[in-house]
Amino acid sequence: MTDQRTKIARQFIEAIPHSRDLEMTLTSIGAGAATITMPYLEKLIGDPSTGVIHGGAVSALMDTCAGAAVMSHPEAGFATATLDLRIDYMRSAKPHHTITTHAECYHMTRSVAFVRATATDGTSDTPVATANGAFTVERSA
Repeated sequence: MTDQRTKIARQFIEAIPHSRDLEMTLTSIGAGAATITMPYLEKLIGDPSTGVIHGGAVSALMDTCAGAAVMSHPEAGFATATLDLRIDYMRSAKPHHTITTHAECYHMTRSVAFVRATATDGTSDTPVATANGAFTVERSA
């Protein structure tokens, strides 16, 4: 069943229009963990004077990766949605660097999944951002 969950999660994430628009790439998924990358794109620049990627793009990347981690969890239901996502921005991502987010679903209840995620750009030991979130777990009746 876990392989089926992973397959469904991969298909779902790859079909989301904003994931495609932001050119997100799901690089690994399974057993409640996921990693997604997003390349540096000029259309995502939030501050033209510095070339820094807009925080909203980073937020979308982290939310998508966290949802993928939930969907691939062995105890996942058939669907999920974000209930709460707190993102702490530590620093700006360096221009012209790919941002990578890794998320882990570390606890699952009957109706809520708990996830933590980290976004990095490979240029520092300090992450670009960290996140903690809660997601619904939709189960069939």
